[in-house]
Amino acid sequence: MPQHELILLKNMMQPGYTGSLRDYEKTGGYQAVRNTFGKIAPADVTTMVRKSGLRGRGGAGFPTGVKWGFLPKDYQGPRYLCCNADESEPGTFKDRQLMERDPHQVLEGILLACYAIGAETAYIYIRGEMVLGSRILEQAITEARAAGYIGKNILGTGIHADVWVHRGAGAYICGEETALLESLEGKRGLPRIKPPFPATHGLYNKPTVVNNVETLANLPHILNRGPEWFAAIGSPPKSTGTRVFCVSGHVKRPGNYEVPMGITIRELVYEHAGGMRSDKPLKAIIPGGASAPFLTPAHLDVKLDFEHVATAGSMLGSGGVTVMEEGTSMVWAALRLMEFFYHESCGKCSPCREGSSWLVQTLRRILAKRGRMQDLETLLDLCKNIAGRTVCAFGDAEVAPIQSTLKHWRQEYVDLIHEAEAANLIRPEPVGKP
Repeated sequence: MPQHELILLKNMMQPGYTGSLRDYEKTGGYQAVRNTFGKIAPADVTTMVRKSGLRGRGGAGFPTGVKWGFLPKDYQGPRYLCCNADESEPGTFKDRQLMERDPHQVLEGILLACYAIGAETAYIYIRGEMVLGSRILEQAITEARAAGYIGKNILGTGIHADVWVHRGAGAYICGEETALLESLEGKRGLPRIKPPFPATHGLYNKPTVVNNVETLANLPHILNRGPEWFAAIGSPPKSTGTRVFCVSGHVKRPGNYEVPMGITIRELVYEHAGGMRSDKPLKAIIPGGASAPFLTPAHLDVKLDFEHVATAGSMLGSGGVTVMEEGTSMVWAALRLMEFFYHESCGKCSPCREGSSWLVQTLRRILAKRGRMQDLETLLDLCKNIAGRTVCAFGDAEVAPIQSTLKHWRQEYVDLIHEAEAANLIRPEPVGKP
């Protein structure tokens, strides 16, 4: 058992806990709703969340209370809350566990967010492949509605909030908040040009907040125990609270680990995840999902918080930590991730749509020992012409594996090219997409 206090995973660690409404209420569930609705002003709830320092756990890490504050104060029409449960980042599986094992914790967070921003309708946009999670959420919503926590006149307070589950169709791009909104509206999931931002022109062109599952699940605890308690955990003032890290790859104990923000990569990998699964040393770490640049063993003592990971040249992102052992080909790893991004590109922006295919083609050629030295400059040039030139951040994400592996393991690319030259295996490559 961990030495620190668990917050989000605490209930499900208890023997016999089923995630039902009865079990959740026994742990103090929905007390935050009872103590907040009609008793604390919505604006004060937003202030409490801002004071807690809670930042988005979906990838961007934007301060949650600040995000809520962007909604227009004088708008009298409908507002919407969207729970982003489209967990599609490779190496990330925390939201799935939160929804399947403790769904009412997520629902209570959704209700508190609705109250704070004045929304009477919330949608949980869940990835289509998560069939079990969607069924569990539907059942939990039915339980909560029957108990008076969801619907009209919640607990006799005169406050209304309804929650609906919407299953997506398995598109990675719908994890981006504006593409998610487009999909919710029944359109093809393509990112919108910003501005305007969802805070003023979101779902159905109305003020909207989009928050991640883990972000929302923290709200009941902040309201119950106070913002000062939450702000004292982790690595204050900019990285407060705990974080659920999804550790996968060449470790002995892959899984989800809830730890205070600011522990080192070394502690997460070697103490919590049990260290490397073989006798081989660690070679590479992806600290924040496939979109995050690779780090090296030299970064093992980097703190896992927003600031220190960024200073190291990567990002905390979705919290998906992938560990690779010595002997893993970094060219192969970059290609595997690039093939994913090429497949998932929505095609809206030319740099991403066309550039991703050329990146895959070039990497395949190098790995097949048909590469040329000029391919390395071609890769970097393609990355430069994709990053920062797309409507959403997908372009920046897809070039991260290539740029970081070329930075730290360039010699592996060079060696493959030298092998091709030595064996005289270079052949003209037909022009076309992979």
